[in-house]
Amino acid sequence: MNLYLHNIGDLNSEPPIERADSLLVSPQTRFDYVLTNPPFGKKSSLTISNEDGTQSKETLTYERQDFWTTTSNKQLNFIQHVRSMLKADGKAAVVVPDNVLFEGGAGEIVRKRLLESTDVHTILRLPTGIFYAQGVKANVIFFDNKPAAKTAWTKEVWIYDLRTNIHFTLKTQQMKYDDLKNFVECYNPQNRFKRKETERFKKFTYDEIIARDKTNLDIFWLKDDSLGDMDNLPDPDVLALEIVENIEAGLASFKEIVEGLNGKI
Repeated sequence: MNLYLHNIGDLNSEPPIERADSLLVSPQTRFDYVLTNPPFGKKSSLTISNEDGTQSKETLTYERQDFWTTTSNKQLNFIQHVRSMLKADGKAAVVVPDNVLFEGGAGEIVRKRLLESTDVHTILRLPTGIFYAQGVKANVIFFDNKPAAKTAWTKEVWIYDLRTNIHFTLKTQQMKYDDLKNFVECYNPQNRFKRKETERFKKFTYDEIIARDKTNLDIFWLKDDSLGDMDNLPDPDVLALEIVENIEAGLASFKEIVEGLNGKI
C-alpha cells in the first residue's frame, strides 16, 4: 500500500516487489546498489497457532551457507543478506540500530567478516526523533563489496556524528535535507579518498577497530553538552519528548526480556 501511495506500481498490475521471506534463501539476482532500512527488532520469530486456539512464538534462525554465522538477530541477518545481494563491485547503505555496532557473539563475527570481505568506509550516526518508533538510535553503514582476498579490504572507517547535541522531533522539529548537507560534503562522493577530518567527522584505522573489545564500531568522541551544561539545555518540549522516547524504548526492551523469560520468543 505504501508503494501505491507513492506512485510505485499500479492497481491493475503486479506490484514491482517480491513478496516472500527475503532472508530464507540466497538471492538469485545481484545488484550494483542496495539502499535499505530493514525492519528493526533483535529477534526473528514465527507465530504458531496451537490446537487449543492459543498462539506461541518460536525463535527463527536461518541456516544459509552464504551467511557467516547463524543468529536469530534480524539485523545481523539482514547485514549478511545485503552483502549476498551485491555484485562483486556492488555498493550498499544499510540503516541499523546501535546494537549491530557493539553486540558480542554473532555481532562480533559479522562485523569482523564485513570489515574483511568489504570496504566498510563510512558510518553515519543518526539522531533520535526521525523514526516513527520512539527513541530509536540508528546508524547508516556504507560499504563496498570486494572479491575474496588474503587481507582485510577495510583500511579505515570514517564516522560522522549527526547525533551528539542534535535534536529532532517528528512534529515540531523535523530533520530536513539541509541538515545532511555537511555530511554529504564530508562524505565527498566525488572522491571519497580525499576526505578531511572535522569536529564531527573522524577516521579510524582497521587496526584501531580490530583492537577494540568485540570489534566495537559504536565510536563517539563529542561531549554531549546537555549532560553537563545546565545553561545549554534543549527546549523543554524537546527534552520532554526525548524522555518519553527513552521510556518507551526501555519498556519495549523490557517487554522483550519478559516474553523471553516466559518462553514466547
